[in-house]
Amino acid sequence: MKNINNNIQIDGIDKKILRALMEDARTPILEIARSVGISGAAIHQRLRKLEKSGLISGSKFVINPKVLGYTTMAYIGIYLDKAMSNPEAVKQLKRIPEVLECHYTTGNWSIFIKILCKDNEHLMHVLNKDIQSIEGVSRTETFISLDQQIDRQIKI
Repeated sequence: MKNINNNIQIDGIDKKILRALMEDARTPILEIARSVGISGAAIHQRLRKLEKSGLISGSKFVINPKVLGYTTMAYIGIYLDKAMSNPEAVKQLKRIPEVLECHYTTGNWSIFIKILCKDNEHLMHVLNKDIQSIEGVSRTETFISLDQQIDRQIKI
């Protein structure tokens, strides 16, 4: 058994269950139970334990943004006037629907965000009208993703 944190230990069966669900969260529990060699009830019990521990938190459908016309992914480093501006800037960034992720960082930027736009014109609009108009933002540095090469979760 491998200790994940102070609250939970996962064994080989837990790992098999997690791998199956990470590959496709809609995999029927009975199908997983057959492949693992335990009952469906035991799978449910283990999943409840893993959820309660905080190791897993629900499941979700993944939307393909390109089908909706969102083709420009960008990462933006945001320089703030002062560290005191961080909470207010994050509050303002939360109001911008194109912002998918927001991180406090070490290094040059105060905040690093990931945004998704329909095209470069849309990106320029979001940058100029929404992000750079936030009080406390002194400047931004933008990197456009040309093509995502790796998309995965942590290995179990």
